[in-house]
Amino acid sequence: MANVESLYKELTAEWSKRPPNTVKCGQLLDQLKVALVKMAFLPTDGNDAQSSKKQLILARSVLEVAVEHSVLSKDLLAFERYMAQLKCYYYDYAKIIGESESKYKLLGLNLLYLLSGNRVSDFHTELELLSVDVIQHNQFIRPILALEQYIMEGRYNKIFQAKSTVPVEVYSYFMDLLLETVRDEIGACIEKSYDKISARDAAKRLNLRVPDEIKAFGEKRQWKLEASGDYSFTDRSVKPKELLPSVELAEQVLSYARDLEMIV
Repeated sequence: MANVESLYKELTAEWSKRPPNTVKCGQLLDQLKVALVKMAFLPTDGNDAQSSKKQLILARSVLEVAVEHSVLSKDLLAFERYMAQLKCYYYDYAKIIGESESKYKLLGLNLLYLLSGNRVSDFHTELELLSVDVIQHNQFIRPILALEQYIMEGRYNKIFQAKSTVPVEVYSYFMDLLLETVRDEIGACIEKSYDKISARDAAKRLNLRVPDEIKAFGEKRQWKLEASGDYSFTDRSVKPKELLPSVELAEQVLSYARDLEMIV
């Protein structure tokens, strides 16, 4: 236990630096994970939990740093793994170890992650675990719920505006991913709605201000750029004409009419 506490103090000292040394923090987290596994940091029953309250709080604190470290390192698989472990402490052992100050910040971060990946069903599953009061008033949860509402209503301009008002800095990475998802949705709408659009108008709708950004976006979506500087979607929007089986349809309608006449 003393070794774990020493490693944790070293981790928090390094993590509190701005910016922290992510490589060193990652190495310390690896050592802590091994040490915590040896301590069986996740109890299997209530009696174990009661007798190891200090270890539980320490393990929770380590995982909280690990979650934020994974975001800083842009490691989404590690983020999912650490969040899955951390939620055990937030929900299953809350009565024993109390509520963490970082709980709603990280739960809000997880909601934003799910939203950024367009995982709406998972988003609502996580939302159901929270109380109505938290959903409506918590400073970390409420803004993420508002973002989901904007997406459902198609108010994408509100999402672009929200980029500058994230609750905490650690949300910025997933906010950038969400903006990419939203831009893909807008791009798909542009392809369906226009035969042709200027690069300037497309950039305005996508909230892109640098010419290279709209160029990169167009290349990603495989948009055809004409010499005039317009994007053309004619090839995408024109659908092949489908032949209607007129004879078969007429026979079917007549058959329905005969059946209806017999019923009447």
